[in-house]
Amino acid sequence: MEASATKPQTKSMNTPATSEQTYLRTELERRRERLHTAVHSTDADASLSRLLGEVDAALARMDQGAYGICDSCQGNVETDRLLRDPLLHVCLECLSQEEQRALESDLELAARIQRALLPPANLSPAGWHVRYHYAPAGAVSGDYCDLLESKDGLLFLLGDVSGKGVAASMLMSHLHATFRSLADAKIPLQELVEAANRLFCESTLAGQYATLIVGRAGSDGTVEYVSAGHVPLLHVHAAGATEHEATGVPLGMFCNSRFAVRRLSLLPGDSLLLYTDGLTESRNTSGDEYGIRRLTNLAARHGGSSPDRLISECLANLQAFSAREKYGDDLTVLVLRRSN
Repeated sequence: MEASATKPQTKSMNTPATSEQTYLRTELERRRERLHTAVHSTDADASLSRLLGEVDAALARMDQGAYGICDSCQGNVETDRLLRDPLLHVCLECLSQEEQRALESDLELAARIQRALLPPANLSPAGWHVRYHYAPAGAVSGDYCDLLESKDGLLFLLGDVSGKGVAASMLMSHLHATFRSLADAKIPLQELVEAANRLFCESTLAGQYATLIVGRAGSDGTVEYVSAGHVPLLHVHAAGATEHEATGVPLGMFCNSRFAVRRLSLLPGDSLLLYTDGLTESRNTSGDEYGIRRLTNLAARHGGSSPDRLISECLANLQAFSAREKYGDDLTVLVLRRSN
């Protein structure tokens, strides 16, 4: 016990001091202090000494520049896994069969939880016809889609958090909880987004952010929205499709960011087309990007289509372009059409 309880000597790290490494060292040192106190209590469980030894070993690997390197293959341990469990020292490919089964079980549970966070597929708010398509690239997704009805209209949200896999899905769940909580406060849209940005910024690492469109759609066709660094929103109307660029930087980049609110007025039959970059940044076998221009032209040709039809046309056109059944990034499409 005495050997485990001795704090490792601090040395300069051989690897660059990234934001993730700084966070993980702080987290490990915090856990070590708590474990050290618990180990020396009168009724300490024997397993605490083992955990203390594992934390000390992880800190020692940091001092030696070996932290995040797989014990088995000497490759890199996945960063998103280290952020969830900083004691890991084996990469995914080197896990035992039992460990792989346990991980698959965890991913299945995470996927079920994430699907439960999605809004109802058949939501019918006053004055609007709404549909969405949500397709994770893997078991879980970093895309965010939500719809909330209130007396002030329909609150719609669509976004994409940085990163991939489980780490991105955890950030997505964090955003979902943040906006759900703030929506109950019934505050103006600008205040809603700025409050969410501060909370998100203060509870994430440097380099973690989310692009996001947040808007309210009234039953009379009026729409106000904020686009925090997201890909262009498309207003689809009888004369074609108009792109509307972002109104601010992504959430989480700067705690005191301000976000301008833009307003649109949709006529009966007009639609809003929102999507994540898993659509426009998809590439074909030649490496060409699908792109916003191709999507805008497609939307303009289907201005009178129902949300279901517009989404299916987008997906069919993307599949024909890329010649792929599956894509390397999460893909979400949301269409709001003003009822006739």
